[in-house]
Amino acid sequence: MSHKWGTLCPLNTFASKLAAIQDRYADASIGNVTGSNAVNVFLGIGVAWSIAAVVHQTRGKRFHVDPGTLAFSVTLFTVFALVCVAVLLYRRRPQIGGELGGPRGPKVLTSCLFFSLWLIYILLSSLEAYCHFQAF
Repeated sequence: MSHKWGTLCPLNTFASKLAAIQDRYADASIGNVTGSNAVNVFLGIGVAWSIAAVVHQTRGKRFHVDPGTLAFSVTLFTVFALVCVAVLLYRRRPQIGGELGGPRGPKVLTSCLFFSLWLIYILLSSLEAYCHFQAF
């Protein structure tokens, strides 16, 4: 994990910063970050699980992974992602100046909102995963 973080983080940061500087609305930087993370997750998890399923099948065993708190985490993530998309669409108005640009006030408020949503997601997912409350 540290190897992946150590090699991808600087590259993604540099590429996203460069894309944000060169693009009027910084759409390319958002696409770079989300696309890179999506590929890492889908390939990292998908390939590993596919290999595990094939190995289990060849050994005559059933490959079963307990879903645990996945439904709650995915639902919470989806709701927060929709809130973020709505905020970005709202910020695209000419009075604000783009998703990531514009006056300092809206930039700081948007950053605080996104960071807060991330913290709330981590907190609620962790509390539910460690059985401090039952979701669904």
